[in-house]
Amino acid sequence: MPDDTDRDQVPSPAGALMGGIAVRVCAVILQGREMCVIHRERPDGDQYSLPGGLVSPQEDLSKALARELREELGLDVTSLPSAPRLLWVQDQITTRPGAGTGGQPFRRLHLIHLLRVPLNVRRTLAGAELDAKDPTRVVWVDVVRAAGLHLYPAVGDALASLPGPATATTVLLPPITDLTFRWR
Repeated sequence: MPDDTDRDQVPSPAGALMGGIAVRVCAVILQGREMCVIHRERPDGDQYSLPGGLVSPQEDLSKALARELREELGLDVTSLPSAPRLLWVQDQITTRPGAGTGGQPFRRLHLIHLLRVPLNVRRTLAGAELDAKDPTRVVWVDVVRAAGLHLYPAVGDALASLPGPATATTVLLPPITDLTFRWR
C-alpha cells in the first residue's frame, strides 16, 4: 500500500469515507514509556508518523488497523494480550504542498488507537516501514521526547495525558490546520 504520508500523494477515494472525509487509522504503540514512530528525513526537517494508514471502502475499522500495522511493522495484533482501543479522534484540513494537489484542501479524519505491546513483541517489529516507498526508520522514543517531535497526526500535546489501561474515554483532539501543522 502506498505511503500515506508521502508529500506528493493526492487524497483519493481509496480511503473509507465518513461523511465524505477519508479516514486514517493509526496507533500510539507503547512498550513501557517508549512509543513507536516512523521516522522520515525530509528536506524541511524530520517527520515522525504514527504507524497506520487509510481505511479501504467497506473495511471494518479494527481490521483496517490490524492490516496497516501488519503491513508497516509486521505486527500481528491478534497475538497481543489486549486489543487496540480508540483513544483520540482528530480532524485534519490543511493545504498540502506538492505536485498533484492543485492547492486543494487536504481532508482526513484520524482515528488514533492505543496499543501496549510487551518487550518480546517489540523486539520482533520491523526496523523500517515494510511498505514504504521512501527511506524510513522505525524508532522507539520516550513519550515525553515524542511529544516534542514533529508528529503526524499532531498528537504531541495529548501525549502528556496518556490514560492508564483502565481509562475508556475517547477524546476529540484539536484539529490539524495550516495554523497548527506544517507539512515536511
